[in-house]
Amino acid sequence: MSDEPNGPSLPKERGALSAGVIAYLRGDGVLPDPAEARDADPYGDDLQLALYVCYELHYRGFAGVRPELEWDPPLLAVRVALEQRFLDALRRDATTTEPLDDVLADLQVEPVHGTGVSWFLQERGELRHLRAYAVQRSLYHLKEADPHAWVLPRLSGRAKAGMAAIEYDEFGAGRADRVHAQLFADLMSDLGLDATYGRYLDEGCAPMLALVNLMSLFGLHRRLRGALVGHFAAVEITSSPASRRLARAMKRTGAGPAAEFFYTEHVEADAVHEQVVRREVVGGLLEQEPELAPDIAFGVTATAFVEDRLGDRLLADWRA
Repeated sequence: MSDEPNGPSLPKERGALSAGVIAYLRGDGVLPDPAEARDADPYGDDLQLALYVCYELHYRGFAGVRPELEWDPPLLAVRVALEQRFLDALRRDATTTEPLDDVLADLQVEPVHGTGVSWFLQERGELRHLRAYAVQRSLYHLKEADPHAWVLPRLSGRAKAGMAAIEYDEFGAGRADRVHAQLFADLMSDLGLDATYGRYLDEGCAPMLALVNLMSLFGLHRRLRGALVGHFAAVEITSSPASRRLARAMKRTGAGPAAEFFYTEHVEADAVHEQVVRREVVGGLLEQEPELAPDIAFGVTATAFVEDRLGDRLLADWRA
């Protein structure tokens, strides 16, 4: 342990893999054997928490954990095994053979009567549902756009310029009070939640951990830059209509002006971002590296896969 004060507290373990990683970071235990990852549930609590903790060292770290452990070789060996198990499962379960144009076109199809989380919250959600949803999404939204920034050095030309323009908006366009992570913190305050970074990690379900891990996995590996762009395209193209439904849910339940504003801001911003990401980011990357089209498509379908798992989990909990 060290006197490093920054970052959230280490979470509670959820199995042998996460227990070993957390004990090692505390300085009072040994790492699990990387081979143990081969038999773990790739989408389960234990592996996903262990991987999330490893990745968090590249964000703000944890209170009491030595900063140099971010690049600790034995810990990195465990992380490689965890993320390979996760990536292998995603390639098995979420790879598509459809052309990229068809995959992107599918994202723009909106059902008249949907059944996902945003539809449920718009039509029947109560404040308790909105709070539960915000608790889960806080694992990402309090670091919103950070995982995507890692791809910038790996792009050039139109793709880089388009990505940087969108990220600039996500980071508040020069205004600290308009940084999207801060807007989500304001939303949490309206809902009576603690907006401290990492406060709800112990409450994060495995599908939500997997969703954040997906972004970190794609962002940290240059070889997966196409998948990161695909993920980013999926988020930006689908965000505006979903945000409109969530804004209505916030207004209908009286969640508060900041809670409503977070989503109305995304309705407007992401409608513009959708065009930039398709024409400049995806189009620019394909112009330079057309061989990355399958990777971009994989990023889209992997995102839909983990989002659907999260939605199924939340809806099952709320309807139970």
